[in-house]
Amino acid sequence: MKSATAKFKSRTIAVVRDLSIDEQVYLYNKTRELKEAINGKKSLQPFMIDDPQVGVYLAFLEDSTRTRESFKNAAHFHKTRMNILDVDHSSFKKKESYSDTFKMLCGYNEYSVFIVRTKLEGVCRWLESSLTEYANRNGFSPPAFINAGDGKHEHPTQEFLDEYTFFEHKKWDRNEIHIALIGDLFHGRTVHSKADGLKIFKNVTCDLIAPEELAMPENYIAKMKDNGFEIRIFESIKEYLANKKIAPIWYFTRLQLERMGEDIREKGDRLRRMVTFKRSYLDNLPEGVRFYHPLPRNKLDPVIPTFLDSTPLNGWELQALNGYFTRIIEIGMVGGKIGYDFEGSPPDIPEFIDDFIEEVPPVTREKEDYKIGIKPITKGVVIDHIGKGDEIETIWDHILKIRKTLSLNLLSSHGVFNSHKTNQHKGIISIPDITEFDQKNLKKLAAIAPECTLNFIKDQEVIRKFRLHMPPRVYNFDELGCRNPDCISHPDNAEDAQTEFYRSHANKFICKYCERPHTFKEIWKQ
Repeated sequence: MKSATAKFKSRTIAVVRDLSIDEQVYLYNKTRELKEAINGKKSLQPFMIDDPQVGVYLAFLEDSTRTRESFKNAAHFHKTRMNILDVDHSSFKKKESYSDTFKMLCGYNEYSVFIVRTKLEGVCRWLESSLTEYANRNGFSPPAFINAGDGKHEHPTQEFLDEYTFFEHKKWDRNEIHIALIGDLFHGRTVHSKADGLKIFKNVTCDLIAPEELAMPENYIAKMKDNGFEIRIFESIKEYLANKKIAPIWYFTRLQLERMGEDIREKGDRLRRMVTFKRSYLDNLPEGVRFYHPLPRNKLDPVIPTFLDSTPLNGWELQALNGYFTRIIEIGMVGGKIGYDFEGSPPDIPEFIDDFIEEVPPVTREKEDYKIGIKPITKGVVIDHIGKGDEIETIWDHILKIRKTLSLNLLSSHGVFNSHKTNQHKGIISIPDITEFDQKNLKKLAAIAPECTLNFIKDQEVIRKFRLHMPPRVYNFDELGCRNPDCISHPDNAEDAQTEFYRSHANKFICKYCERPHTFKEIWKQ
């Protein structure tokens, strides 16, 4: 088997955008070729790994049927060494860590592909870094990881089969798509993945149909808008059908009541009615509408009732079959068999430029009383403009968090005052005899108090002044902690995944693993 220049070997597909738009289109075109080869009874050898030294592990640590079975059959297609590590018969019952378990499995083959489904979020991203280091230390080829669904986060392989299905339905036209997403948009990771997956189409109109309790999270709506999608929002199918512009593609998701609090579950019947298709709606549908669903449907209360199975609306059955074909190609790509003829662009690698420190001209004003309770210092630093514009109590909490996080247990003074220019509240910390801040503490201060100023004082005059903005990346601080209890990096999960955050366009910090957005005040451990 070719391997030296395989373009996708050892790649991780943890989220949809781990494949560039060009790479996703390549996946869909290869899937199309595979289906044509199968239907035409042509040789399938060009798609097949056919190497017993390649191990494909199905690590399904959350219950699954359709995803697991389609991947199992896709692995059999490739004639590799296939192993199943399931939720009921795994060492995780004995509290073994993800990292240690996968390190052990990595040594059994010349090359390994891990297909992982978990309740914890960000597992594949963590294993990608942990096992790449391990493989390099011990002379293995770094393994590949495919995320088969992680908590409420993402399900990229479901998204790829969905997008392939839409692409096929539109007769390979990528110019535009108009789609309605219906059901539990809050918990549904398949619809969350569409914020990136639908980008293969050049113009996207996305109608979000869900009651307020099940609405798409704001961070995904913001991502869709950032990606140039036109977004329209409706609370029910009934309301949606009253508008004149109805999508030709409807994508339903089940209500995930098991993920909801008791107060929401009590409203289950009403919520379900708002997103369940009724026979009386048929006359309101334009010709050519097709329904899709990631399956399985709830057998007691399906949002797509079974009376629709034999109608032309049924697109979900062929959609489900496409999972087998797209997953054959995905394994073939990261397994090193498919990809030699790929000529498009890879994913963009983000650059983290430390642009958060801005030196500004120092201004020294003569004041009879610098601030009530704070005397001017002869030498040292003053952290100013903390939480400017916030409530007094909020600023006091902010000051205490800064002191605790930066271990400023020194002779100093601090307080909350009004800004001379704007008359807004702000916090100040005045510390004598400190003459410098190292880069690590500058980044930590910028992350915990963006837009504060750091003033260096000598002979009672400000000699240098810096305004600190949000850093593009924050990591390697023990005090950091993701607030999502289902994130692999959350301390309660004891996986030693080092917390890391990236700055978003909306001035939030995004967790590297679960991609949960945080404010700058929320990235620190409680």
